[in-house]
Amino acid sequence: MKTNIFNKILRTLYIVPLYMTLSLGFSSCNLDYFPSDEMNSEMLLQDVKGAQYIMDGCYALMKSEVEFLGYASGNTYVRHYFQMAEFPADNICLSAHTTDPLYEATAYMMNDGLKNVGTLWMVGYKVIYMSNQVIGTLDENEPDNKQILGEAYFMRGLMHLQLVTLYAKPYSMGRDNMGVPLRFPTSTDVTRASVGEVYDQIVLDLRKAADLMGKSRGDKGYPSKEAALGVLSRVYLYMEENDKCIAAVNEALNGAEPATKLEPNAEFGTYFQRARESQETLFCIAHEPTDDMGQSSIGSMYLKDGIGWGEIYPSNPLMYLYERYPTDVRYTDFLMPQYKAGSSDTYVYFPDPESISEESGSVLLKAKVTDDGAGNYSFKQSGTTYNIEKRKVNGEGKADDAGEYFEYYVNYGGKDLQARIAPEMVLRTGFSYPMIFVNKFSYQNGSPMLSSPVICRWAEVILNRAEAEAKLGQDAAALNDVNIIRDRAGIPAEGMFAAGKMHGYDNVLDVVLDERRMELAFEGHRMFDVYRNKRDMDRRYPGAQPWKIHKWDQEPHIVYPIPNNEWTVSGIPQNPGY
Repeated sequence: MKTNIFNKILRTLYIVPLYMTLSLGFSSCNLDYFPSDEMNSEMLLQDVKGAQYIMDGCYALMKSEVEFLGYASGNTYVRHYFQMAEFPADNICLSAHTTDPLYEATAYMMNDGLKNVGTLWMVGYKVIYMSNQVIGTLDENEPDNKQILGEAYFMRGLMHLQLVTLYAKPYSMGRDNMGVPLRFPTSTDVTRASVGEVYDQIVLDLRKAADLMGKSRGDKGYPSKEAALGVLSRVYLYMEENDKCIAAVNEALNGAEPATKLEPNAEFGTYFQRARESQETLFCIAHEPTDDMGQSSIGSMYLKDGIGWGEIYPSNPLMYLYERYPTDVRYTDFLMPQYKAGSSDTYVYFPDPESISEESGSVLLKAKVTDDGAGNYSFKQSGTTYNIEKRKVNGEGKADDAGEYFEYYVNYGGKDLQARIAPEMVLRTGFSYPMIFVNKFSYQNGSPMLSSPVICRWAEVILNRAEAEAKLGQDAAALNDVNIIRDRAGIPAEGMFAAGKMHGYDNVLDVVLDERRMELAFEGHRMFDVYRNKRDMDRRYPGAQPWKIHKWDQEPHIVYPIPNNEWTVSGIPQNPGY
């Protein structure tokens, strides 16, 4: 994308309750605004180039800092989306309380006055408004208009999808639950459509986008037919339309073998640095070097490399999944454990039973481990020797032909506690958590804080099909798709799945969900994957987040509140529990 075009953003009102008329204007990257009457929608949409300009503004607006209630620094849609979608899930460990609004998301303490809650809603509907300007003006019978119209339908569908998944209950919990307002070029009323109505419209928009578009008009920062079908497969999966999900994936593949769409194993470790150009990416929010937000980037919470906060680490349960196969690229290349220099000691890390709390999380204890040479570990604490118990996971008492998985436990302070054994690690200064950085949002153009965050990629699409197949009882097909992902990750042959070789898992769906958890970690999928499958979120592991199981049918905060400045002005109902 050309920087001088991409960094132009479409300007609407400062705060955008849906009932208000939106004004149309443009801003440059240094926020020197053109007068709103200098460049209006009629002038811009006189030809397809004006529509392209508007759509470029959509993509720019998702990554640009915007002002909301007097706050602008780091206030970007893309940062808030990836944090709000990821941090309430069980893949992350928060190392300390923070004043950033991400804390409330992590601790299920969301409220309707938070700037991330309000900003994401505001920008999401701005992008929908901008897309509607194109949809309501361009004639789709003109061949030159088709690609841009397809982009507009794609963005309208994507924004409605991201809004409904954050601000409304999963589709699987009921079509008739309150969704979010649907906006069209001629919309005048302000009501919350049902979840089913919103999803139905998203399907229509993405299907229309796929029919209109071909290849993208640039790098992967622009959508394409394949991108529309990829996101559509996600939507069908969320709707439990499993046959349609599989059909959308097959249409996107167009006869190609799934493995040919993935980054090969040898290059996968640098994939996220090259997301804009990679064959694996279907759509990303393209960032230029000039878009580097530094301390305000998504990556800053996951990494500290001369810059960055480095306060969010992988959770213990996720680390256990990765550590089953030390050759897994997702473990060796995307995670950066900070081992203590010069130390050859092994330590056990486990939560302090005195600090476990549903309100404030837990403190981590550590102790130097003694190995008896036969794989049996123990440690001493306050003069008492404790044995570390090794337990089989997923297959206790089962006869399986290969691939037993184990985890470690300590009986300490009268409680049975999951533990991790690892080389001595650096602890975050002032806190007790071993530092394990994540670089999925880092090192584009060599910058530790720069990336082009991926919205949809082929690995997700293949796993969408695998989950749909598992739910239809097509076990062999589902395991084959899982194995394609595992093979690319560098997992050896003995780690593949087949009938009679389930490594202790009870069913194929559990296999698929764990694979999704590892492959798509930190990319904004896990919260949706857990709750839409009507499963509880078990966060009983060390971290500053509450030590708690969040019940899918009892936790009201599996959805975010409607922003205060929206529901108090437009009158749409607030979500229950807020």
